Amino acid sequence: MIAKPLRAAAVLAGSLALTVVGSTASAASPGGWTESGTSYTGSLTGGQGLASRADGSLLYRGLGSIPLALRVKGWNHIGDPDIAQGHVFDAYQGADGATSKMYAVTTPGGQRYEYVHQLDPGEALNNSFAAVSPDAQWLVSGEWGGRNRLQVFPAPLLNPATPRTGGALPQAGQITLDRTVDNIQGCDFVSATRLVCVSDDVAKDLLQVDLPHALDGSAVTGQVTTLLQLPKRSICSGTFEAEGVDYDPHSGTLRAEVVQPGICVVSTTVYSYSPTS
Repeated sequence: MIAKPLRAAAVLAGSLALTVVGSTASAASPGGWTESGTSYTGSLTGGQGLASRADGSLLYRGLGSIPLALRVKGWNHIGDPDIAQGHVFDAYQGADGATSKMYAVTTPGGQRYEYVHQLDPGEALNNSFAAVSPDAQWLVSGEWGGRNRLQVFPAPLLNPATPRTGGALPQAGQITLDRTVDNIQGCDFVSATRLVCVSDDVAKDLLQVDLPHALDGSAVTGQVTTLLQLPKRSICSGTFEAEGVDYDPHSGTLRAEVVQPGICVVSTTVYSYSPTS
């Protein structure tokens, strides 16, 4: 989720497909995910995350997706988005030293509302992703670095506890994780009690978080399981960066992004997974 310069020629944004390191899930993995496809998107407008629409098409976000009006306000980073009931949820953060983070909701009609959360004591300024619960009432988000929690907020606009046209957004009961996770870049719900999350750790882990019950605004503990390691494939060498994740409930497809290294940083690989159990 740390911004990187996109300094290579756009010609490299096409299919870059030499395998360097790869891994797929086995049927014994919790959830049983098996790699089923690969596609590519430009990192400038798609390298921070993705979300599936009801019609099966994909919405991408990258640093080039930030509207000028929001950039002028100091929101210089956008995270992995989500879509719920046709509303697009975006996670924004400001520069080092910021004391707040912001969630923007864009309605199906194109109206955007801004919900600002003032940082609580001990809260990091990072705003890596937005993940809306299946009942569209709760918004899960996360910070950077080693963390043992995910943050939970009332879903802006869709939860009646939030203002109708933007405003302040306090935290609800958080998800305490049963072990520390590193650099969570994105999460998405695959059911009311299960999230899949991408970690930009050394292994590029795809993680599963199981909840004891559906979110209701109270504090819960999540059980973390490692599902698999995302592949690292490119004609370029260097450090890969795991980014966004999306689950399409209509097709059952799980997708996760990995930004390619070196001069291939202009291209982001999207790996697709199908359930095997």
